Amino acid sequence: MSKTLSNELQLEVDKRRTFAIISHPDAGKTTLTEKLLLFGGAIRLAGSVKARKASRHATSDWMEIEKQRGISVTSSVMQFDYDGHRVNILDTPGHQDFSEDTYRTLTAADSAVMLIDVAKGVEAQTIKLFQVCRKRGIPIFTFINKLDREGQSPFELMEELERVLGIRSVPMNWPIGMGRELCGVYDRMKNQVELFQGNDHSTIEVRKTDDYNDPIIREMAGDYLHDQLVQDLELLDVAGDQFDIEKVRAGELTPIFFGSAVNNFGVQTFLDNFLELAPKPTERMSTSGPVEPTNEKFSGYVFKIQANMNPAHRDRIAFLRICSGRFERGMSVRHVRAGKDIKLAQPQQFLAQDRDIVETAYPGDIIGLFDPGIFRIGDSLSQNSEVVFDELPTFSPEIFAKVTVKNALKHKQYQKGVDQLTEEGTIQVFRSVGGFDETILGVVGHLQFEVFEYRMRAEYGVEIQLHRMTFQFARWIVDDKIDPAKFRINSTLVQDKKGNYVVLFENEYAMRTAMDKNPTSKFLETAP
Repeated sequence: MSKTLSNELQLEVDKRRTFAIISHPDAGKTTLTEKLLLFGGAIRLAGSVKARKASRHATSDWMEIEKQRGISVTSSVMQFDYDGHRVNILDTPGHQDFSEDTYRTLTAADSAVMLIDVAKGVEAQTIKLFQVCRKRGIPIFTFINKLDREGQSPFELMEELERVLGIRSVPMNWPIGMGRELCGVYDRMKNQVELFQGNDHSTIEVRKTDDYNDPIIREMAGDYLHDQLVQDLELLDVAGDQFDIEKVRAGELTPIFFGSAVNNFGVQTFLDNFLELAPKPTERMSTSGPVEPTNEKFSGYVFKIQANMNPAHRDRIAFLRICSGRFERGMSVRHVRAGKDIKLAQPQQFLAQDRDIVETAYPGDIIGLFDPGIFRIGDSLSQNSEVVFDELPTFSPEIFAKVTVKNALKHKQYQKGVDQLTEEGTIQVFRSVGGFDETILGVVGHLQFEVFEYRMRAEYGVEIQLHRMTFQFARWIVDDKIDPAKFRINSTLVQDKKGNYVVLFENEYAMRTAMDKNPTSKFLETAP
């Protein structure tokens, strides 16, 4: 490697921070994302996702159904520069049904920001996403939101994090009052106090202090709140965990920040500290060993495919996480699975639906590639044909429905829509074996059916009808001879889009019975 390129790669890698925001629905994730973009100068005005008739919609919620429902159902990718860093935010779906897409997106992140509602604490979706992050061993930073509302005490929330998630925590700042009594937070690391200014969207006032006994705080907060602050912090100093960056980066300790995203309170302080503490891009595992980000040869993998980001052009974009080397527009790389070289001529970067053509990009960056139908989720692209990155997680569908097209003349548009939307990886398509040629959809969560129906109508002009089926389990079956007659009671035999045989079962008893009666067959939770 040339010394010039080596130095350039090291410099660019050191700048990058690529992270995902995880939370339960309604914890304020989209609002926090907007405020980070606001402080990063990427947008001029932030608007939280609220009512159907709101005149302004959140930047990261670009799909029409998201604007109507006030939920994120796709994973957005946003990039901005801030204080010498190149920040890549992966805004994951906020609805619990979209776990599969969310899990894949988390593979592209180097760290995660876990958002907690001060009143509701740790919720179900947060637990699932936390477990995925922990399994990957990535650092998790906690932002406890809605501090201006009544909620649990900071100590109760810390105890809940340890009891429910099994992770120790260290508060980086501490509330001075809460709810209606909130007047600020004390920064434990920098010995300064941040003053709360209600609905004022101007810069938050920050005052330097000697320590938490400083008279400035008593003057600002009053005797009662200052006495409470001193008591809390003395207890933390004696009994709380000490900050340890190695434990944070190992995912064993989570730094906690308190704030109110909707009021801009605590957000900039969080961003400053997070960028200082969060890891830069690190090595990625491949079948031939770890790939260092400073490796001269370009490599990356597709973790998401999104159809119709621009409905006027019926386009499809493959999202690529760059793992090593320098990306240059127009470069030729090896499409490892396809075994051929391709030219990356129109790479793009995003702020929700807004796009810019990319000339160069580096490890940690996310770029979008126009996909004429050659990419699949998990594909590796590289200047080294031997690099194949580890497979992304897949999930067995649990909810199934037959699909019928209301207007037979729309079958061509219907087929195109099914092909494109299934390539995104959130819906799986099966065909019945023998008899009528029926299309069966399998999903992980109910809302995916609703979104599929909506997008077929809005983006392809096709009205469809979904007929729910009673099946609850899907198992891929591997055997030299497969007899459909064996799977007619509480089950049915179908094929996936690659022609693999799959058995759908109505209940666990039927599945266990089939396994017992077919001991030579392999039943797999995911495709072979």
